[in-house]
Amino acid sequence: MLDTSRDPVPAPTDVPVPTDVPARAPGEEARGCLYALSQPPLMIFLGVIGCLLLVAAVHDLFVL
Repeated sequence: MLDTSRDPVPAPTDVPVPTDVPARAPGEEARGCLYALSQPPLMIFLGVIGCLLLVAAVHDLFVL
């Protein structure tokens, strides 16, 4: 059942701190979206999907 009391919720006292997260090296940058888009397999995949959409659009416009 849903707790609808007006009592304040106590703050958690035992919050685990993650210790297994490795720290970045000082010269290392964070890799973001532009790094992912610069990868050749992803660009080939996106190019193939774009060509398929283009062929489908041309087919719909001129053949049907």
